[in-house]
Parts: sequence; structure tokens; C-alpha cells
Amino acid sequence: MPYAQPNDPEQLRTWLLGAARKDAQAFQALYLATSPKLFGFALRILHKHELAEEALQDAFVAIWHAAGRYEATLAAPMTWMTAVVRNKAFDILRRLDAAPDIDVARFEAEVLGNVEDTAQGPAEALQTSSDARALARCLAGLEKPQRQAIGLAFFHDLSHDEVARQLALPLGTVKTWIRRGLMKLKTCLAREAA
Repeated sequence: MPYAQPNDPEQLRTWLLGAARKDAQAFQALYLATSPKLFGFALRILHKHELAEEALQDAFVAIWHAAGRYEATLAAPMTWMTAVVRNKAFDILRRLDAAPDIDVARFEAEVLGNVEDTAQGPAEALQTSSDARALARCLAGLEKPQRQAIGLAFFHDLSHDEVARQLALPLGTVKTWIRRGLMKLKTCLAREAA
């Protein structure tokens, strides 16, 4: 089904309201408009097509059942659906007993790939590339628990409470790991710049 603006928040809200009324056509339109982006998001977390497909399927089942509880005043439709996909992806990671960790080489490559298009010239591109490599090296130097906590908080946009739940740790521990990890990153980046 072709739509002029498939990710228009108003249109997505309309389809979500239809799904809440168990309108299969509205739900199909919602799926067709959002599934490619949501699949890409799940794939970035899980790194395997079959796991991302599973997370997406689980998420759309949950969206179908929870559409009536969606509150437009709390989040945009895409934000809400992304949170559902993220939760399903982390459920899979927990089930596999594989807490997400930052793959430093992949992170460096993604950062470099994303900033190449926005650099204004060779000098800026070189500086940005150098900064990304320094950040990747400094992240690699952190202890795994700090790297995981920082990765979940900053690269997956989780709150400290959500990080604590994902890692099954007390909130205070997570806050300490993130604070100490950020201090180590700051020190390391200052050394790299010198």
C-alpha cells in the first residue's frame, strides 16, 4: 500500500487507534509503514537477522495487543513502537544470556561511516575520524561492566533505571559504573588529545 508520508506521526496515530479497535487493515498499514525502520533498529541491537525478525514479530504482537493503551501525550507513535521493539530485543538477549556489549570495531566503523557524510571538508573529516578512533580506543580500555552500562545508556538511549533492569543490577551500582566510566573516558580522551 503506497502512502505519501508513511512516517507521519498523525497517520501513525490513526493507524494505532485503528489497531486498538482491532482493525486489521489499519494494523497492516502500520506494519508496512514502520516495520523496515523498526527491523533495522532491532538488527542494530541483536546483530543477527533471525533474532531481529523474532524481536520485530514479538513487538508487533505486543503492539496489536497494547495499541489501546498507547497514550499520544506521553510519546510519539514511532517512539512508543521503538521502545516496544527495544524491550523485545533485550528480552531475547536476556534469554540467550548475552548482555549487549559494544563491539568497538563496529562502533568505530559506524561512527566513521555516519560522520563522513556530514564533514564539511577533508580537514574536518580527518579530525572527526581521529576523534571517533580515540573514543573507540578509550571505550575498549574500560572494564566490561562499565562499557556495557555506558553502551546501554548512551548508544541505546536507556535511562539508568532501564540499564539497571537490563543488567539485573542495583541502580546505585549502575550509576557508579557509568559515572566512573565517564570519568575514565574523559581522562583517556584528554590523553589522546595531548
